[in-house]
Amino acid sequence: MSELAAIWSNEFEWLLSIINVGVHMVDKKGTTVFFNETMAEIDGLDREDVIGKSVFDLFPSLTNESSTLIRALRTGKETVDKVQTYMNMKGKQITSINSTYPLFRDGEIIGAVELAEDITRIVQLNDQVLDLRQQLYKKTTHKKNSRNDTQYHFSDIIGQSPLFQQALTRAKRAARTQSPVLICGPTGTGKELIAQSIHNASIRRDKPFIAQNCAAVPRELMEGLLFGTTKGAFTGAIDRPGIFEQADGGTLFLDEINSLDIMLQAKLLRVLQDGRVRRVGGSTEQEVNVRIVAAMNIGPQEALANNILRSDLFFRLNVVNIELPPLTKRKEDIELLIHHFIEKFNQTFAMKVTGVSNEVMETFLHYSWPGNIRELRHAIESAFNMLEENEETIRLHHLPPQFTEKPLDLEPAATIERADAFLPSHPMHLPSYMETIERNIIDDALRRYKGNVSKTAEALGIKRQALQYKLKKFNL
Repeated sequence: MSELAAIWSNEFEWLLSIINVGVHMVDKKGTTVFFNETMAEIDGLDREDVIGKSVFDLFPSLTNESSTLIRALRTGKETVDKVQTYMNMKGKQITSINSTYPLFRDGEIIGAVELAEDITRIVQLNDQVLDLRQQLYKKTTHKKNSRNDTQYHFSDIIGQSPLFQQALTRAKRAARTQSPVLICGPTGTGKELIAQSIHNASIRRDKPFIAQNCAAVPRELMEGLLFGTTKGAFTGAIDRPGIFEQADGGTLFLDEINSLDIMLQAKLLRVLQDGRVRRVGGSTEQEVNVRIVAAMNIGPQEALANNILRSDLFFRLNVVNIELPPLTKRKEDIELLIHHFIEKFNQTFAMKVTGVSNEVMETFLHYSWPGNIRELRHAIESAFNMLEENEETIRLHHLPPQFTEKPLDLEPAATIERADAFLPSHPMHLPSYMETIERNIIDDALRRYKGNVSKTAEALGIKRQALQYKLKKFNL
């Protein structure tokens, strides 16, 4: 039995067996002494087939240089948040984000431990998107007047409130120039709709429009996505243009720019200043002609104060600033938007809905609309699903639970002692009520951490990808 295995305690082994992070521990010879269930799921292996096997037996594609565990044993240095793509002994390809640490006793290395998070599916989806974009990029490189991937124009935008009209006027004027644009507004206010409209009213309308949410891709993959990769830059990397190259001549819309890693913000600033991009692992640069339209769901001052947005990048992007008001500040537009969505869903559902009841209109006018226009759209769509075929009016009982139940007025530091606040005063549909509770808890945490998805996910004890799914589900 190795020295590391001899000092391994049952209590510590039990703890690492139940956490939702993959744990792989080897002794100083690179032989596996611990492999938890989460790591077994990530690597597609059975635990009983792993213990006692070397790293290279389990993952033949790895080498002394590419294996972070072996590197930790050889150098005594840790590796943090390293993206690693490898093949297991069954031929399955895995991509994970690994943090690897050498283990010491009395100053000597006795083993190493690796903590892993599976991002295989994310990488696969990301690669599919990039491949599709690359195909489009190749097809349109030598074509003039190629159509861009957009669907919105200024004529599609609905709203008469003074604040919204002011923002719309600024957007229309920005369409006449080539300057960077920064669009700020809460989630669901239509930032991409404005970005597409600016593009389609500009001289770049026949060139590519590429949209990328900076919070939707792990930071370890974001650099390659933005700037492209060179074969051999890292394990699994191939020659592929980034979205800057693919958007050449057109517009690149970067949503949730405040979620971009600070180090990547510095590289983005350099590209914006020089107009040149270098692929990851590459040695040469090439010129790109791209207009940047960026967006944030929090205010610039808040982002700067919390050090999640570089001030120099902000000043470079904020040449034209467009502030989109929340729906609560443009209530005169609610009725217009209701009728617009009813017309749209009448076509989709083949129905003949004429409007909403006075009670529904009153409810909508007094609702807080945390999801803004997107939430209003989903509320109308949800109501259409609840209507009988012959009904023509949307009534209160057709709406989702958040409109028919009393709001949960919880303090930010709500604790289990306040569990009675969650209890309904009358019988109701339990799954719907549980969703309402979950939505309010997530909304509260998101506000507490000022829209930072990573910190919110950590506070809630769930994975970032799981939180992203729930944010979309609840229109937050």
